[in-house]
Amino acid sequence: MIPPSFEYHAPRSIGEAVSLLTSLGGDAKLLAGGHSLLPMMKLRFAQPEHLIDLGRIPDLRGIREEGHNVLIGAMTTEAELLASSLVRNKLPLLAEGAASIADPQVRYKGTIGGDISHGDPGNDHPALMIALDASFVLTGPKGQRTVKADGYFLGLYSTQLAPEEILTQIRIPLPAAGSGWSYQKLKRKTGDFATAATAVLLETKGANVAKVAIALTNVAPTALKARAAEAALTGKPINEASVSEAARLAMSICKPAADQRGDAQYKTAMCGEMTRRALQAAAARAKG
Repeated sequence: MIPPSFEYHAPRSIGEAVSLLTSLGGDAKLLAGGHSLLPMMKLRFAQPEHLIDLGRIPDLRGIREEGHNVLIGAMTTEAELLASSLVRNKLPLLAEGAASIADPQVRYKGTIGGDISHGDPGNDHPALMIALDASFVLTGPKGQRTVKADGYFLGLYSTQLAPEEILTQIRIPLPAAGSGWSYQKLKRKTGDFATAATAVLLETKGANVAKVAIALTNVAPTALKARAAEAALTGKPINEASVSEAARLAMSICKPAADQRGDAQYKTAMCGEMTRRALQAAAARAKG
């Protein structure tokens, strides 16, 4: 289906984009990679009168290290994340997660900011960002504000991003030296959303877990932080008993919707298995 007509805007700065978004109001939509918005427009589920393309704003791209953080422009593509030695060396969990997203054609155009802003529980970056303790810089007519990834995702396609704001930057603190990581994702085929997935970032001290972050993909209306599972593991060794208990606690917070990827019971069980695998892989990589 062909989408209805719209007016196209290509601002060259963040300020110009914010001004357009503010003046055009609810009749405008932001265009990042386009993989979420354009299919909705073709099906006429979305019918914006104005499309604001963020692709020509240089300040929305790039990856750099600053202090104890890695700063990533919201229009940075998945392919650029994978090509970055800084991401591979300092944020291997993000690199592993990005490599599992869709296929090379999608990763070439799809952006980290678009993935995050859409608020789709099936997208991979929300759980990755929660596990990495990321923060998001939101820019609007009143200036900038920074919000934590944990709490940013409110529900199905719902986030803290206000209608007149743009997600402009992602800030990720550098993980502690020797941290283990893993993103375990079950999907039916290349390019598909996860049936269930788990992101883990883990620090050890001797044989025990000193700190762990566990976040879940596509098993609820939004990405979940498995707090009870984290608490249960902290201070304990990674073994069959502790991993099984963490998997059980992760499963206990799942509320997946049944669809072509499986019913709720199956998805919940697969969340437990992905959590088990992610914890075991992260522990094997940790150097406490």
